[in-house]
Amino acid sequence: MPKTFAIIDLFAGPGGLGEGFSRAGRESDDRMKIHLSVEMDDQAVQTLRLRAFLRSFEEMPNEYYAALRSGLGLPDWRSLYPAQWQSAEEEVRQQVLGEEGVFDELATELDNYRESYHGDTILIGGPPCQAYSLAGRSRNMGKAGYILENDTRHYLYREYVKILNRLRPAAFIMENVKGMLSSKVDGGGIFQRVLDDLESAADGYRLLPLGKPIPLDAKRANAKDFLIRAEEHGIPQARHRVIILGVRSDLAGNLPTGLAPLGATQKMVSVDEAICGLWSLRSGLSRNDNNAVWKDTVREQAARIAIAEEIPDELRAIAQSIEMANDLPQLRQSKWRGETIGMPDHLRVWFDDPRLTTTLHHETRGHIPGDLGRYMFSAAWTRVFGRAPKLEQFPAFLQPEHRNRSTGAFADRFRTQASNRPSSTVTSHISKDGHYFIHPDPKQCRSLTVREAARLQTFPDNYFFCGPRTKQYHQVGNAVPPYLAYQIGHALLRLVG
Repeated sequence: MPKTFAIIDLFAGPGGLGEGFSRAGRESDDRMKIHLSVEMDDQAVQTLRLRAFLRSFEEMPNEYYAALRSGLGLPDWRSLYPAQWQSAEEEVRQQVLGEEGVFDELATELDNYRESYHGDTILIGGPPCQAYSLAGRSRNMGKAGYILENDTRHYLYREYVKILNRLRPAAFIMENVKGMLSSKVDGGGIFQRVLDDLESAADGYRLLPLGKPIPLDAKRANAKDFLIRAEEHGIPQARHRVIILGVRSDLAGNLPTGLAPLGATQKMVSVDEAICGLWSLRSGLSRNDNNAVWKDTVREQAARIAIAEEIPDELRAIAQSIEMANDLPQLRQSKWRGETIGMPDHLRVWFDDPRLTTTLHHETRGHIPGDLGRYMFSAAWTRVFGRAPKLEQFPAFLQPEHRNRSTGAFADRFRTQASNRPSSTVTSHISKDGHYFIHPDPKQCRSLTVREAARLQTFPDNYFFCGPRTKQYHQVGNAVPPYLAYQIGHALLRLVG
């Protein structure tokens, strides 16, 4: 007999895990539905509530698409659909897990979900990763007075474990950065503590790797086996994350062994394949922005590159063609979407919404003239050599005026995403300046738009991110790829459904 599982989503961000699990739950005999999402960030909470509201309909309301076409903002959903909006507000909570009193506020609800669903609940989420990530650890070591053992972010996973103990779900998914595997606190590795705490929670859990065969001897898998490489599962991004699947002990007796829950690896998807159909755009200028000034600036930068003798001939040829081009991109007014010819079928189906006639969040940043030249050079170099240039390979007139540029700390400061392979990991740093996420087309001289980043993260094209553009970038970078979550959701249901 099919089951219905209630999902509790912790540290939910903009809803990447929840989106994938919800969609998997709608497509399976055993259903899954989100009943509670907990997130602290204001803008991410607004995004979560909007998506929860839209998911409450069999088909998203006509008013949503009309608002997207108009570009005038979303309507007052509370007045149009009061019951559905109230349900969304109740589902999504803005709370800071780990703060005093928050767990006590949630405890009664967790008990109710456990009892009313007879234990058929699923816990998902990823505690904040700054304390574990390699970049975060590097930044922390440079802070005056920083004491590793006093950084409470190392122990936020314990809030997840507290809720796991209270809810006692049939299964859980916990996601975190690769750096958790090597992070150390109090002289010991944090990851083994995490595994011990998860395994012994409630009445006990069997911890399973998703990308490796389930061990035949029922012993715990090797730590590195919990690492998932997203690009091996149809995601157009080399995102490597620790993802732990736990199955409650009373359900773990007949798990299939010798097979990886996520199945075989898939053909890798390139950046070009992921963002095809999104029209070319010129970058903006941080001052005096208009098409004529932008074209003059681009041609000036191209001319300097074209005559620089220290630059490889192939790059100078690209710059010369840009200098002479009559088809430089513009800021388009039309919002109609392009065709997705060339996109792999699984992503075309995943992204597409036939009722959507606009492209959301596809606007460019403004850049200073020097950055236009640097972006052009980096994109041209990446096109010719298949990799982004190091800072030392930029000609002198394109070197940024940074005091620390000669230290080597910013060697990868201007990184183009190569068009013919998966992108590098999309992180929240994309909200800063875009230098690490340069578009592969040298003519466009820009960083990725929010929608292009969302494509690399596999958010459906009808997914709306609330807040100003910087916050939209931040949400996209902090998410779990929804299409990966969708596959994990299906894999989990095959094990416990």
